[in-house]
Amino acid sequence: MKKNIRLNGSNEIGRSVERSLDDYFKRLDGEPPHGVYDMVITQVERVLLSSMLERSNGNQTHAADMLGLNRNTLRAKLAKYKLI
Repeated sequence: MKKNIRLNGSNEIGRSVERSLDDYFKRLDGEPPHGVYDMVITQVERVLLSSMLERSNGNQTHAADMLGLNRNTLRAKLAKYKLI
């Protein structure tokens, strides 16, 4: 049973991830998957951080506020993904 989660009136982000996962599993062609959770979180987090930084015109304090993160936490994540 699938549970629908609504984000700002839609679930497009979830559908996009689901489509990407469907494609990923098709490309595996029977090979066992490995590290799917880390793969998805890493890809989504990197895009999210980059997008918020761009939307805040590079202002890390504003980006952290939009994300609901502490600025130091944001800086650590930006460094992890080499976005700063």
